[in-house]
Amino acid sequence: MLISLTVGKVDAGVAVLLTEDKRLIEFPSILLPPSISSGSIVDITVSRNFASEAASQKSFQSLQSSILSTYGQQSPSSPIIRCRNATQTSVVLEWDPVSLATAELRTLSLYRNGSKAGNIPKPMEMTSTKISGLAVDTEYNFHLVLRTSAGTYSSEKLTVRTHKMTDLSGITVTPGLMAPPLRESLSGAVDRIGAKIAENVRIDTTHFVCMEGRGRDWEKAVEMNIPVVRPEWVEGCEREGRIVGVRGYYLNADPKLRQVGQGVGFQSPQRQQQRGGSTEGPTSSTASIPNSQLPTRGPPDLSTSASANNLRASNLPPPPLSPREGSSPAPPPPAKDTPQEMPTSQTSPSQSTSSLPASTEGGSARSQEPSTDQVDDSSSQKLKPVNQKNGVTSPKGEDNASMVDVAL
Repeated sequence: MLISLTVGKVDAGVAVLLTEDKRLIEFPSILLPPSISSGSIVDITVSRNFASEAASQKSFQSLQSSILSTYGQQSPSSPIIRCRNATQTSVVLEWDPVSLATAELRTLSLYRNGSKAGNIPKPMEMTSTKISGLAVDTEYNFHLVLRTSAGTYSSEKLTVRTHKMTDLSGITVTPGLMAPPLRESLSGAVDRIGAKIAENVRIDTTHFVCMEGRGRDWEKAVEMNIPVVRPEWVEGCEREGRIVGVRGYYLNADPKLRQVGQGVGFQSPQRQQQRGGSTEGPTSSTASIPNSQLPTRGPPDLSTSASANNLRASNLPPPPLSPREGSSPAPPPPAKDTPQEMPTSQTSPSQSTSSLPASTEGGSARSQEPSTDQVDDSSSQKLKPVNQKNGVTSPKGEDNASMVDVAL
């Protein structure tokens, strides 16, 4: 198609062309011949290029297919959360690596009981987290929320219940430097309480057990704020039947800080008495004596009563004499709290009377010999002096009227 146009005005960039019906067309000056000026007539041929049009359509369709296959087939996946380990006061959660497809990550947040607990740092690298400070034997709900440039995706809610104090299955022990026999003993104690052993320090390691504070695992445990305790801590948990505090089981802790209570195998004194056993403890003076060897109380032996009373009488202090004129006062009786010194040899009644103080009245020596006659029955009787019938010299004087005979 051929078109004739008249050049009206030529500028540096645009030329004004006029059609036969006086219509103005702006045309690029660079496409016109260099010798064109106002009033010149130019012929322009216009035609459709079908080959170039087909090639352009083909290229456009290829681009659309590439965009669809790259961005339209995949989308970010919802995170899947699960519980790795639970103890009395902590929970370890883990999830699969985040799948973003072609989207860009915004945040990965953890929610507890419907409230935001915080954002996960480095969500493309971390796949687990530990939550501490929880209540004992309490139920919690957790879920993750993934925010991307392609939208927001939430995980299913996970219900976790913390353990009771007597549930030791959540304990995960990592052993450190210790002797091989002690290592075997530790493994046996861990198996008996239902706990687990991890060879390396992990996020779910609850306690690091060793005898010396050195080594790579020990440094990692200290960096992760994992309690470093002695093997006796596991034995304490086994003895008590529940988890015990770690304060008294640190490497440099005083053993006196260990609070030892009634363990699983402990039996109360009432229960042991019901079973016919004996209790051990400082409050029972006959704890180790069988019942068959305990002394029994029976009727008194009258054959040995007199000799026993004579021996007691020789060891007792003499009763005080009534003071008279010109006589020296009798020494005061010893105090009750002052212990009496036992004689080294048994003296006869005549010898015991020679040491008593004598009265100056009448020039005769006065002697007194107290004696006791005790009958072993439910009621205690006072000691009473006896007369000459029992072979003991009784006091003379005004006190003879108060003396009575005790028949055995």
